[in-house]
Amino acid sequence: MAHVITKLCTKAASCVEECPVDAIHEGETQYYINPDDCIDCGACTAVCPSEAIFAEDELPEEHKGSIEENAKHYE
Repeated sequence: MAHVITKLCTKAASCVEECPVDAIHEGETQYYINPDDCIDCGACTAVCPSEAIFAEDELPEEHKGSIEENAKHYE
């Protein structure tokens, strides 16, 4: 299961530097995590200053749409 970046992202980029498999990429308004590359280590979550990253199964209800939006970024 992958982690997901929500619209709370402020593009601080600390998550990009921390990801050991380079699964995080910049989008126009936020960063996204490639679900095929994410190893679910949680390193990105620990360094996100805006607390915008969640494990997919722990995503708050108001951010459930981020799963689909994240996947679309990689289509």
